[in-house]
Amino acid sequence: MANASDEFRLASSGIDHEGRLPRKYTGDGQGTKKDISPPLEWYNVPEGTKTLALVVEDIDAPDPEAPLVPWTVWVVVNIPPTLKGLPEGFSGKEGDMGGDYANVKEGHNDFKVPGWRAPKMPSSGHRFEFKLYALDEQVELGNKVTKEKLLEAIDGHVVGEAVLMAVN
Repeated sequence: MANASDEFRLASSGIDHEGRLPRKYTGDGQGTKKDISPPLEWYNVPEGTKTLALVVEDIDAPDPEAPLVPWTVWVVVNIPPTLKGLPEGFSGKEGDMGGDYANVKEGHNDFKVPGWRAPKMPSSGHRFEFKLYALDEQVELGNKVTKEKLLEAIDGHVVGEAVLMAVN
């Protein structure tokens, strides 16, 4: 059995030691210090991984029609397995960074725009689930990437998943 230090895992230096997501990463931040994508690091990408994909959801989002419908905050695809993470504020800059970041693509969130966008919080205590998928092949998703399209495309191609939880 693999020990914990070998497991595929996801971490963020932006989330405090209590597991809280600071306000600057949500719609509740002030001025330019809001809706910044948090820094992420990952470790022990599974062997055979050709690409990584990330989905971030507010899993406690309220919806008047149904009590809990996850709200998609961020979708990122085409992440090369050679990358060790994404820097803080990466969202919106993916085309500008070049190098290994050149083909990374942001999908649409539930605000129907590409990039990281966390909703304003009507209450605190919402859990944010960051899920990184290791895939055994590149996925072609066309121009407009959504969580639904991604999850459909990766069915049967996931060789590992790493999950990180944070609370606002």
